[in-house]
Amino acid sequence: MIKDMNENERLPIDSDLLQTFVRIAECGNLTLAASRLGRTQSAISVQLRKLEDGMGITLFERVARGMNLTPAGEMLLARARPIIADIREAASLFREPLTGSICVGFPDDYDDGILESILIEFSRSHPSVQVLARSGCTSGYAAAVGTGELDIAVCSGLDDPGGEALDVEQVVWVARKERSWSKEEAVPLAILDRPCYWRDLPVQALDAVGRKHRVAFQSSSFTGLQAALRAGLAIGVLPKSCLCEDLDVLSERDGFPSLPSSRRSILVSAHATEQLTGAMAEAIRNACLE
Repeated sequence: MIKDMNENERLPIDSDLLQTFVRIAECGNLTLAASRLGRTQSAISVQLRKLEDGMGITLFERVARGMNLTPAGEMLLARARPIIADIREAASLFREPLTGSICVGFPDDYDDGILESILIEFSRSHPSVQVLARSGCTSGYAAAVGTGELDIAVCSGLDDPGGEALDVEQVVWVARKERSWSKEEAVPLAILDRPCYWRDLPVQALDAVGRKHRVAFQSSSFTGLQAALRAGLAIGVLPKSCLCEDLDVLSERDGFPSLPSSRRSILVSAHATEQLTGAMAEAIRNACLE
């Protein structure tokens, strides 16, 4: 017989446990999820165990590089996301609308869809806030955040940029599909023409393995870089999220060395309004995890 739940009996799920579960599922890694939630790894491990024990199911399978959802976890995630969204919407009913202005910097190696999602979510949630956004090389963003020129910025780099860890993305060699490249010829490179790791990385990686190369195309933007790669003019490196159907990933089998990952972090200025930067940081996190 199924026991009726009396009014004092607690449900096996609360919103805090559900939010922790969703973050772990989206990050696929306890350390990164803990950073996003502003808690210790041990604290969110306890929350996850409490949720699994309360529901009597296993939500994740531990693997070498992180955590994969079990079938039960997949089912819960599909229901959890709209529940969390409804809770946020309910909470916003009684908040004073944000006003003012915010200056934000984004890396130009972002996928266009992510940037669009960030700006759409923020403008819809906070229509009275004026946004001044820039997209470009992030090498100067940390200094701009320090002086208050930028209120908040997403910085990327091969080393940890500091701030709140956002994501780690694989960097790959790419070329036009079905375009053949001889291992004997000098690699025609498409690179950025600005002083940053996106310009230096392909040259240094090929030098390290003694492979000849030449610069075939230079651009000040990732848009130009991608165009040269799609046209089959050259080979280059991109974040994996910037791949399109016209491009293939090249590997060590093709004679190209493995590449380090790119790290992204959110930096917030001490001079900025906490409520505004908090709202923008939330929009950034949500868009990156969609």
